[in-house]
Amino acid sequence: MPTKKILVLNGHPASGSLSRKFAETYAKSATEAGHDIRLHHLSEMSFDMDFGQGNYKNWKPLEPELEKFMTDLEWSTHIVVTLPMWWGGLPAKLKALFDRAFVPGRAFDPRNPNKMGLPAPLLGGRTARVIMTSDTPGWILRWIYNRGIIHQINKQILGFVGVKPTRHTHFSPASEAKGSTVEDWIAVVSRLGTAAA
Repeated sequence: MPTKKILVLNGHPASGSLSRKFAETYAKSATEAGHDIRLHHLSEMSFDMDFGQGNYKNWKPLEPELEKFMTDLEWSTHIVVTLPMWWGGLPAKLKALFDRAFVPGRAFDPRNPNKMGLPAPLLGGRTARVIMTSDTPGWILRWIYNRGIIHQINKQILGFVGVKPTRHTHFSPASEAKGSTVEDWIAVVSRLGTAAA
C-alpha cells in the first residue's frame, strides 16, 4: 500500500473525549502501518472563533494554530476528522475552525467560478474519513434527520473545497456506551488507521 500523508483532527473542543481517543488510536495505527501523520487537537488550538467581517475582503489573519492546521492540510493526501454531533451539527469551535481557516485563495478561488457560479476548489486531490459519535441512533439520523450533518460535511464544507470522497463511520449511542462497546469501536478505528481508510 502506498504511504499516505494523513492529517488527523480531533474535532472535540474538550481536552478529554472519545473523539480524542479515536484520533489518537487512528494516528497510532496509521503510523505503525508506515503512514505519515500530523495530529491536531481542537481543544489545544487557540484562535478567535468569530469570523467578524461577514465578507471575504478584510478577514482576520490566521492565528499560528490555524496557519499550522492549513499548512498540514495542504501537505496531506487524506484527512481524518473525529467529532461528536451536538444539536444535529458540528461543535461551535469546530465550525469556527472551518469558518476561519477556509478562506479564498487558500481553500477556494472565487475569481474562477464554474458554470453554476461556484468558486473553484483549491484542496482537491484529497480524501477524507469522518468518525462521528452521537446519542442519535443511526436510523433516526438517516430517516428522521435526513443525514443533515453528513450532507453539510460532505458537500458544503469538505466537498466545497475539493476534498472527496468523504466516508463516514458513526458510533451511537455514545454517552452511556459500555466499556466493551467502546473497546469494539476503538478496534474499528484502529483497523481504519491501519488501512489508512
